[in-house]
Amino acid sequence: MFNRLESEEINIAGEIPKEDTARQYFYIEKCKELYRKDPSHNTYCLTTFGCQMNEKQSEVIAGIMDEIGYRRIETEDADIVIYNTCTVRENANLKVYGRLGLLHNMKKQKKEKKIILFGCMMQEEHVVNKIRNDYRFVDLVFGTHNIYRFAELFYHMMTGEQQVIEIWEGTDKIVEDLPAERNYDFKSGVNIMFGCNNFCSYCIVPYVRGRERSREPEAIVEEVTRLVKDGVTEVMLLGQNVNSYGKTLENPVSFAELLEKVEAVQGLKRIRFMTSHPKDLSDELIAYMAKSKKVCHHLHLPMQSGSSRILKEMNRRYDKEKYLSLVEKIRKAIPDISLTTDIIVGFPGETEEDFLETIDVVNKAGFDTAFTFIYSKRTGTPAAKMENQIPEAVVKERFQRLLSTVQEKGREISSRFVGTVQEVLVETESKDPGIFTGRTQYNLLVHFPATPDLEGKYVNVHLDECKGFYYLGTRVDPLQ
Repeated sequence: MFNRLESEEINIAGEIPKEDTARQYFYIEKCKELYRKDPSHNTYCLTTFGCQMNEKQSEVIAGIMDEIGYRRIETEDADIVIYNTCTVRENANLKVYGRLGLLHNMKKQKKEKKIILFGCMMQEEHVVNKIRNDYRFVDLVFGTHNIYRFAELFYHMMTGEQQVIEIWEGTDKIVEDLPAERNYDFKSGVNIMFGCNNFCSYCIVPYVRGRERSREPEAIVEEVTRLVKDGVTEVMLLGQNVNSYGKTLENPVSFAELLEKVEAVQGLKRIRFMTSHPKDLSDELIAYMAKSKKVCHHLHLPMQSGSSRILKEMNRRYDKEKYLSLVEKIRKAIPDISLTTDIIVGFPGETEEDFLETIDVVNKAGFDTAFTFIYSKRTGTPAAKMENQIPEAVVKERFQRLLSTVQEKGREISSRFVGTVQEVLVETESKDPGIFTGRTQYNLLVHFPATPDLEGKYVNVHLDECKGFYYLGTRVDPLQ
């Protein structure tokens, strides 16, 4: 458990605190009181769809549930089922609706079962209306802006008889210091900002997560410091566009300046971050990465398309030439950098010539990995209304060609480390007993023989063979 107040500090017989964090701890204690009266229904299942931001927010929900006294299990026959939803693609919505149908049948058999939905999908008005009208068995619904109010909403759900729905259109609040249950003891994500101001024409995120708002650097450093004291050695700084961090603060701070402050935390070994928007990646950030002793030499730099015409239609605010120039500048300053990217195939109006421009950038940029996606028409975005949607057969054929190129180039680029010894953070045991998985500072996955006592430790591994996007290695000690 990370972040908590002692129960004796909270008087649930007194007035409800007005300050947001204290108010939620008050309701956690109220929920504990309810739980103690009937501990027979004591399990919960929490499923997270979507991005690392969602994963981080799920840690808070898990932390609160654990603090109340509930026990987490992996199956949906739990007493309380919680979905943290994603809505980047419409099939994510359909997946949730499908699972709700199964849960409805389960709830008929166990009427005390509770179902909770929250997150990005819930920020869409038509979704909430559908749940209100067609899924009345869902007990609690809330969105992205009021996640911090979970304990309070949970209490109202447990003490009321009606469906509880609370959706905010937006917020400027950032509420700190709530309980969190981390997925790993030795590494953790840290939200540095929320929302997005970019409004790429294919993306729903700004509409469901709201406008950018940055946390104060002091609060971020304080959280990192507490994490390190609790055993964390690697942090991932998270935001929809970390390169624009600090612009909304009363006293603006650049992302590079934040990195410097975080790096000063004693005991922290590695710093990662994502995601970076190419239009906001500054010379200051590149220079700091080059000189830093803790910032990993890995940069995720979503390209989306190699066609300047398509990039303009996407509202990305850079073109092919600027992207390649940026890549060249990064590689000149940080020669060993590992670059990864995102690419969308089949954006409305994409011609064969546009697609070949994307292939050209893949060949020139030298990505270690590219995450490739078929364009998904997303209701509520400008791109969904564009004419000349690409036929499915054409998109699939292009996707396969892109995937083949990405895999070929990625294998070629990633294999540059074969025969070297790299420091690897041991993360978890693979499906093969005795074979553990870890990552280098370049975010390259390595499988090698090890023992459970090494989880969370840094070991030196000789990279024997590159298998495309991962390595097979052998542990060596000391560094050779």
